[in-house]
Amino acid sequence: MIRRHRREAAPLPLVRAIATWLCAALAVAGCAAPRVIRSEVAGGGRSPSSVGRPATATTVAPTTAMPPTTTTEPEEPGWTTLSTGPRGIAIDERTVVESDGAQVTVARFLAGHVDYSLHVGSEDPPRGGAVVGPDSGPAVGAAELPLLLACFNGGFQSSTGAGGFEVDGQVLVPLRAGLASFVIDAAGVGQVGVWGANLPRPGTAVASVRQNLTPLVWDGQPNSQVGDVGAWGATLGGRPVVARSALGEDLRGDLLFAGSMAALPVDLADALVASGATVAMELDINPEWVQLATATSPGGALAARIPGQVRPADQCQVGWTRDFVAVLSVG
Repeated sequence: MIRRHRREAAPLPLVRAIATWLCAALAVAGCAAPRVIRSEVAGGGRSPSSVGRPATATTVAPTTAMPPTTTTEPEEPGWTTLSTGPRGIAIDERTVVESDGAQVTVARFLAGHVDYSLHVGSEDPPRGGAVVGPDSGPAVGAAELPLLLACFNGGFQSSTGAGGFEVDGQVLVPLRAGLASFVIDAAGVGQVGVWGANLPRPGTAVASVRQNLTPLVWDGQPNSQVGDVGAWGATLGGRPVVARSALGEDLRGDLLFAGSMAALPVDLADALVASGATVAMELDINPEWVQLATATSPGGALAARIPGQVRPADQCQVGWTRDFVAVLSVG
């Protein structure tokens, strides 16, 4: 379901815009608009016993409400811009090469610049009696297409028992406490955490939830079981190094997708932590299911972002048998 009623005075674009204006006015060499830390830390709340204590919340001074403003935030060193929208940079990217040689692509979706929409596949998850609208179905809907900035794969097939699934307020597979979860609220804002620990956050009007296993990262640290490859899903031929994907959140509320066509679970965890994630969940694995595509501007042509990925860039547009997430520009 497409949601266009975002918060009118999003603080992230506001503070970035103000900081950029001040830098220009003062002509300070090398001055850049700061990234803003959200008052709710992604790893906040009660800690799963197997992972550790959550991070301490960071407080941001309140700001005066103003209309949304287009940002001119420069690229952050080490990151390359992939997509821009009405408010400025919406998606950027970096490549992390791990000590074992694994190459991990990390795409960062900037909070306040994008919305998220969870889509069911034509075959999975099972819908039962649920009525799924065109903006939550197996292909990106007509209303979403002009806003589409990116698509990425969901989690394990529902038959694996890796977690629950809710779309547009309808629970298709029961949600389970203690599992890593990607939660989208009624305004389209996405959060990553642990169901029953730090999610859902108080006052959140939950629209959609995608769960998958226990958290891969919690409190800025990889799961203590990250070295147990078998704990992170069955691979083709039992090989430890396969295509893998994951989704994390940093202290600013940005979401980070990590993907590689040849990696261990620890490679994704380390790449996400190095990119600022304090919490993360593994998504799908094996080459048939790992997919990330982005457009340079809303509604533009999608391009595959993970070197060697099997799925075509327009998979979410032509339709998919499995669930996926559409990333939409915020105006």
